[in-house]
Amino acid sequence: MLDKKLEKIKIRLEELQTEIIGESDETVHGMQEESTLYPDPNDRASLETEHINNLRIRDRERKLLGKVEEALERIEKKTFGYCEECGQEIDEKRLLIRPVTTYCIICKESLEAVENNN
Repeated sequence: MLDKKLEKIKIRLEELQTEIIGESDETVHGMQEESTLYPDPNDRASLETEHINNLRIRDRERKLLGKVEEALERIEKKTFGYCEECGQEIDEKRLLIRPVTTYCIICKESLEAVENNN
């Protein structure tokens, strides 16, 4: 992959990393600021439901953050853009759409087919 395109992907990954961390901090701060002393049980239940949904979203983002950090490490190690299964170069379009991917489209489809059959 060309250094120029690799740098573009690296910048995109770093921006995503910053965004996820910022949203996480914002959620924690927001949850700490909200008053949980609602006298009405329905209001309290609504707030708890909102908190649970926010925490689920943040958990998904935490997992994505790990993948982003791994992708940045692969860029530094010069192993970014190669399929973990077959070792072939991952299509550039796929990397631009999903820069955290570790499989080429053929291997990913094969892995998903195996998962769906189990």
